Amino acid sequence: MGQNTPYKKLDKLPPRKEKIETLEILKMDSKASRALGELKGIAETMPNQSILINAVVMQEAKDSSEIENIITTQDELYKAISSNQKLQNSAVKEVVNYRKAIFYGYELAKKQNFLKLKDVEEIQKIIIENNAGYRKTPGTVLKNDRTGKVVYTPPQDKDEILDLLSNFLEHFNIENKEVSPLISLAILHYQFESIHPFYDGNGRTGRILNILFLILNHLIDIPILYLSSFIIENKTEYYRLLNNVNKKNDWEPWITYMLKAVEFTSKKTIEKIKSITDLLNETIELVKEKAPKIYRKELIELLFEQPYSKIEYVVGKLHVERKAASRYLRNLEELGILKPQKIGRETIYINEKLIEILKH
Repeated sequence: MGQNTPYKKLDKLPPRKEKIETLEILKMDSKASRALGELKGIAETMPNQSILINAVVMQEAKDSSEIENIITTQDELYKAISSNQKLQNSAVKEVVNYRKAIFYGYELAKKQNFLKLKDVEEIQKIIIENNAGYRKTPGTVLKNDRTGKVVYTPPQDKDEILDLLSNFLEHFNIENKEVSPLISLAILHYQFESIHPFYDGNGRTGRILNILFLILNHLIDIPILYLSSFIIENKTEYYRLLNNVNKKNDWEPWITYMLKAVEFTSKKTIEKIKSITDLLNETIELVKEKAPKIYRKELIELLFEQPYSKIEYVVGKLHVERKAASRYLRNLEELGILKPQKIGRETIYINEKLIEILKH
């Protein structure tokens, strides 16, 4: 099991209150809650929320996978989901699966307002595409990629893993009126990653659970706040602080880190929403002025819902003939709004200005 880190029994939730409600934590919680509240308010003002969900979910799928060293580009991903070609690139396939898992979890959270053990297993199954399920055999350890040294030994016994997960879900599903939900989020994320219930995909599953927890607690309505970009920029710190809770029960730095992630990411997402909205309005005005015959609000919104668009999308959205759809897209290309690109036998039309916003 690794000489340096023998298995230390993982405590069940909740931790002691004096550890998780220090003055520093409460100050940071107030800032993070304010920023998240502002994000929720701005997102509600956007008339077509699909634009926002599609844009942010794709970015998160890319970033969260990058934490696990699965590297892709926005371009590869949008091409993959908009073209009819079979996915060959394994990294792209994993990111596309992650995107599917987010949407699956979101629909589930909206429908039933809680998660079961089976639901968490299903989310992980969609990401990884196998039926291994929860860990049944001992031997899993977490090692430092560079040195090969064992840094953490998670619970090994199947019954203990399931018992800890049941305790985790009990706290995940119940609205805790005594502790701020954002402080609870940090605690729950630590607990899930420490249980490490799967052979693979724990990090990505845990990051999806973060967003579902925010939705279940009505802190946001749609899945648009993800902490992966912050974690990528502060990856070493993330693992160091996570480990320090395991080793020293040192909650304050970990919880403040997660609260900073919420504040930072909320502000970044607010900027992104403003930029998308400005570009959407500019595009509407340009088409109204230069090509009034083809102007339809649904057409312009489609270019923002699907930054890599094609004739079938226009036919489906506007219920027009292929010939008309093709003409609309060519007119938008002439206006410089879209740029065509051949992928296999089909032509994809790219909203390059939007892609530029989504990259940052």
